Amino acid sequence: MGLTSASSGQTAGSGLAPPSVLVSIIGVMVSLTLTFIGLTAITFVISRVMPVDPVLAIVGDRASDEVYQQVYLQLGLDKPIYIQYLRYLGQLAEGDLGTSIMTAQPVIDDILRFFPATLELATVATLLGIFVGVPAGVFAAVHQGRWPDHIVRVVALLGYSAPIFWLGLVALLIFYANLGWVAGPGRLDVFYDGIVEPKSGILLLDAALADEWDIFHNALSHLILPASILGTFALAYIARMTRSFMLDQLSQEYILTARVKGIPERQVIWRHAFRNVLVQLITIIGLTYASLLEGSVLTETVFSWPGIGQYITHSLFNNDMNAVLGGTIVVGVCFVGINMLSDLLYRLVDPRVR
Repeated sequence: MGLTSASSGQTAGSGLAPPSVLVSIIGVMVSLTLTFIGLTAITFVISRVMPVDPVLAIVGDRASDEVYQQVYLQLGLDKPIYIQYLRYLGQLAEGDLGTSIMTAQPVIDDILRFFPATLELATVATLLGIFVGVPAGVFAAVHQGRWPDHIVRVVALLGYSAPIFWLGLVALLIFYANLGWVAGPGRLDVFYDGIVEPKSGILLLDAALADEWDIFHNALSHLILPASILGTFALAYIARMTRSFMLDQLSQEYILTARVKGIPERQVIWRHAFRNVLVQLITIIGLTYASLLEGSVLTETVFSWPGIGQYITHSLFNNDMNAVLGGTIVVGVCFVGINMLSDLLYRLVDPRVR
């Protein structure tokens, strides 16, 4: 008995993590590793089986057979595909995503230049979805079956089903071409281009840090329309899910008990029902944010937004498979990372999940 107690005290005082925590950490690391290997393997195989000749994309149609064969061997295309994949994994381990044919720059440098624009656009769109969609969903659930509920449901249905490219073109025609309320396509007027040093790549943040408020307002004017269009999808999805979660909680017995006790309705909704919905909402918001990061291609194309989606699209049209492969992997890693972060957040919010 004394030996057992002493051993327990030594374990508790040694500062070592409990076995369950270590197992959880190891499980997460193994899951991330397998996910990354699967993502890179699928993306790599797709890039190799596509009817695109990477050698011709580099040397051009007029190159001699000798030049073609030399580049073919340099790329290692004569090796089996699993050997090519292992070589690519080795390059990834060194942070090398290859060189872009389109820009003649390392792909990692291109991604660091284009990805902040997508991050800025998706972040603002997600915040719009949160600050409008969550209250709208709660409002609709509280007024279930009445006209506020019907309005929220119709707006959410339209926002979720309407084509993004169509909404973008209509919004440009109305608010930019006809009314002139916002700036047009692009991220910044040509007049302001190159004035602010891109420290973070997020233009609003860089302009504010540089105390260039004219550039800040111009960038914000360019951002409003594409962020609103992209945020329409986030708003619709978050509002629908919030309404569904709230309806489930408002039908529980503890809500009836709280109302019988005379607790004000506002506290019943926000302190009791909404707190139990928050864990589910964190997961939904994380998935929405990740979807906007990877699914903003149409929005970036319509508004000429220089983000990672437009970069991947242009690279695909130019048969630049290094850029397509690198951009796809980066977006996939961000998707997995955001899901892991949302999992950590709802563990922090809800002690019962720990």
